[in-house]
Amino acid sequence: MNEERKIMVEEVDAVEAAPRARVEDAVAAPVDAPAPERQRDYLSGFLAQKPEPHPAGEPGGELYDAVIEALKEIYDPEIPVNIYDLGLIYGVDITADGHAAVQMTLTTPHCPVAESMPGEVELRVGSVPGIGHAEVNLVWDPPWDPQKMSDDAKLELGML
Repeated sequence: MNEERKIMVEEVDAVEAAPRARVEDAVAAPVDAPAPERQRDYLSGFLAQKPEPHPAGEPGGELYDAVIEALKEIYDPEIPVNIYDLGLIYGVDITADGHAAVQMTLTTPHCPVAESMPGEVELRVGSVPGIGHAEVNLVWDPPWDPQKMSDDAKLELGML
């Protein structure tokens, strides 16, 4: 089944221009013909629709946004940027019954707050109204690098 494929190349000097539409070429409708029925506007009612609410624990939902705001209140002690914009938060999952699981990393495994930072994150997320239990999973893969920072953090640190 080893078929050999060949690419054929054809060189041309010019291509004939496509014909242009002209008004005189249009077919005129008879004067006594009824006007065509107006098609229903496919956008009718679109602007009147209300957006579907986001589930509370999904991105865009109230509970999810409240957890993100709580994470933005925690600052790295060595870098004057919050841990969310710093790119240390890899994921936030919230179940329907209010269980929050945060996946995060630190700038280095030898970070001076390696022991206390996950506990602080767990306390802050657990204090958000609507969260019954918070769990923090500290991961090292993929390792953190400055490219994970938000543009706001890069601007704050003079990297933009």
